[in-house]
Amino acid sequence: MATTKWFFEPGHTGAEFRARHMMVTNVRGQLKNVQGSMEVDPERPEKARIEATVDATQVYTGQPQRDGHLRSADFFDVENHPTWTFSGSRVHQASASEFEVTGDLTVRGVTRPVTFDVVYLGQWDTPWWEDGKDMGPRRRAGFTAKARVNRHDFGVSWNDVVDRGGVVVSDLIDVVVDVEAVLEAGEPPP
Repeated sequence: MATTKWFFEPGHTGAEFRARHMMVTNVRGQLKNVQGSMEVDPERPEKARIEATVDATQVYTGQPQRDGHLRSADFFDVENHPTWTFSGSRVHQASASEFEVTGDLTVRGVTRPVTFDVVYLGQWDTPWWEDGKDMGPRRRAGFTAKARVNRHDFGVSWNDVVDRGGVVVSDLIDVVVDVEAVLEAGEPPP
């Protein structure tokens, strides 16, 4: 079987991050319109390549003042670093549907290796509409990827102290990426 090429369907692919806030709760942020691609040989998944780009200027937490603060130089500095990227090429298959994908994550201009635990959710042939016309079916595949990163590793270090020695924002950040990948036109289904 040959390598297949897929692209991330941006309307159905997104990233979420979660940080502890004020020592007592979690605050989540969302990043939609994730662009990406992957090349996979189903017989040799360890040779897969994954590329993704996130528009950090569109961070959304549901609270405009916090969103503005996250976009500022205190956190993501989107004026100077509007995108985050991930380039993964080291894949370990843990089970039929579980993988560890290691690659370079770049946030705020700082690149560090990160390993995502990826669960393959399956694939399905679905309609594909372009300009009001059904051009399908097209093969779609789903994945959920999770990682935990230390924000200080990427220069995201703003914080403040609260009573009794607590902090406003945790150091460790949980990241979840939901991917809907679409097989490129003309590619044979795996």
